[in-house]
Amino acid sequence: MKKPLWLAKIISSWKMVLVALFSLLIGGIAVQFIIHPASPQSSKTSVSSETAPKKQQTLWTCSMHPQVRQPKPGKCPICFMDLIPVKKHSDAGHDAPGLTLSPRAQKLAEVETVPVERKFVKKAIDMVGMIDYDESRIAHITARMPGRVDILYVNYTGIAVRKGDHMVGYYSPDLYVAQKELLQSARAYSKMKPDQQNDSLLDKIVSHRNINEKDILNSVIKRLKLWGLTETNIENILKTGKVVDLVTLYAPISGIVIHKNAIEGKYFKTGDSLFTIADLSRVWIKLEAYESDIPWLHYGQMVKFRTKSYPGEVFEGRISFIDPFLNPMTRTIKLRVDASNPSGKLKPDMFVNAIVYSEVSQEGKAIAPDLIGKWICPMHPDVIKDKLGNCDICGMKLVKAESLGYTPVKNLEPPLVIPASAPLITGERAVVYVNDKPGHFYGQEIQLGPRAGDYYIVKSGLKAGQKVVVNGNFKIDSALQIQAKPSMMGELQPGQKEKPVTPQTQTSTKRQVTTMVKEKLSSIYSAYFKIQQSLANDNFVNARNSSGELLSNLKDAHAHGMDADDVKTFHNLKEKIMKAAEGISSAKDITSAREKFSALSISVNDFLDNFGPAGQKVYQFFCPMYFNNKGAYWFQNNPDLVNPYYGDVMLKCGEKVKEFGK
Repeated sequence: MKKPLWLAKIISSWKMVLVALFSLLIGGIAVQFIIHPASPQSSKTSVSSETAPKKQQTLWTCSMHPQVRQPKPGKCPICFMDLIPVKKHSDAGHDAPGLTLSPRAQKLAEVETVPVERKFVKKAIDMVGMIDYDESRIAHITARMPGRVDILYVNYTGIAVRKGDHMVGYYSPDLYVAQKELLQSARAYSKMKPDQQNDSLLDKIVSHRNINEKDILNSVIKRLKLWGLTETNIENILKTGKVVDLVTLYAPISGIVIHKNAIEGKYFKTGDSLFTIADLSRVWIKLEAYESDIPWLHYGQMVKFRTKSYPGEVFEGRISFIDPFLNPMTRTIKLRVDASNPSGKLKPDMFVNAIVYSEVSQEGKAIAPDLIGKWICPMHPDVIKDKLGNCDICGMKLVKAESLGYTPVKNLEPPLVIPASAPLITGERAVVYVNDKPGHFYGQEIQLGPRAGDYYIVKSGLKAGQKVVVNGNFKIDSALQIQAKPSMMGELQPGQKEKPVTPQTQTSTKRQVTTMVKEKLSSIYSAYFKIQQSLANDNFVNARNSSGELLSNLKDAHAHGMDADDVKTFHNLKEKIMKAAEGISSAKDITSAREKFSALSISVNDFLDNFGPAGQKVYQFFCPMYFNNKGAYWFQNNPDLVNPYYGDVMLKCGEKVKEFGK
């Protein structure tokens, strides 16, 4: 069939275009070969590099359990969620530690950073105690000779008296005879004239007699003074020449009558106590501090305290005494605070809550900036002077404040500190995320010192000026785990053998327990397992009932046969478990009960770490989704996972992380 003319022209034109393009291509290749001749090997490499796709390995993981790695999609074997892809390229840059986030991603993750800095921080030590009398301001009025109470001026306990107020009028035969002797001695050695009545008769009498006469008269006067008569009383007897039947007893100090044994008409013997007066213008605050707080407490520290009687009002005092002995039963040490009480608000036997703010150095020792170069009295901490001298109260020589246990802070470098929210503490490791350049974050293991308020002291691992993440660090860590990069749950530095030690609260030691204590522990664990099973079965009523059983078992549990240190640990942990169990028993719904169950599990973990599982097998599980993906632990006596935090919704969400017991 003959083609149309117009079609033939089109075909002919396209053939010409194709021939021209082919010629240009051949010519270009030839020119390139002439200018840049390539060896067969390089040519082969060039072609293969252009044509071969980049090699990459796709793994599948769980967003909640990043340790799961599978070569193909499927379900998570722990929580049965759909796996998500994780690409690990062959380039070394992806495997480098750290995470890079765009400004928008940082904002969504609510990432906040602060610089590591050097500054003095304060550690707060909370204590409880009771108000008591100042023993140095108590006066006892006792009978110095036998007699009888004839007039009682102070006739009830609690009355306020001033120094010099009359207390009681009494008659004493011995004192009556002594007054007669005084008058006889005076008449024998002196001529009593009317013009001498206005002078000091005592001086007149002894002025013109020899030493023997003076000694005789002075001995009588001295005996009367020892029996309680004042010099004014003696002069009145000499002036009038009459013996007094009733002698008045006066208050030696101002204060409150706290004991009254004197009764009108009652006879008393020498040495009998008649009254006790306490000066309440200053009081003692007797406190107890835990053994671990001893390094932060020193003589002369300022203490702030409150009482329930005056809400919102803060009182102050200084530590005046620290007991050199530790109570072996409570593992506490007693200390005393001197406090001013001019208005009388502070009353003996009131309970107080006290707090001491102790500034600490890099080594964790207490310092006192306000006592630099000061001199202080060892007996009266309120007496502080700028130079050496004597105490205004007791006359003792002042001593340097540093000699009482304070660390001198002059020219002392402040400690390196980070906010308490910066480190992620897990087991024996503490990790912070450092922001070394815009948008880039990497993990760094550090060694922590003591916690002081809202800060941790850093012993090693960081330098001043570095930026650390204080908010959003959990999200950064989760992202690194999903990408299979070094994170809190893995080694940040491959091959690192020594791990820094975190604060003492992170460590634990097994303690020896008796068979009786093991039985009590077993009953405590048994009740806990019942709560766990009830929550896993979504049975709120049984969970509350089991919490009541747990409380009952806890009340019967005592640390029999343990060392004093172990007794304190046992009772402290017992109180924590009781508090969490009470929260479950008072919960209004299962959601609230599950929140309290998380706190209960933390306390049970401390019990297991310290005292063991009481001869049984205990399994620890972890759910990473609870508490808005922060995660929560729990324990079972059965290895088959049942999640108490979600129940039937996600019964198998979680993984076994630890085993206790045989």
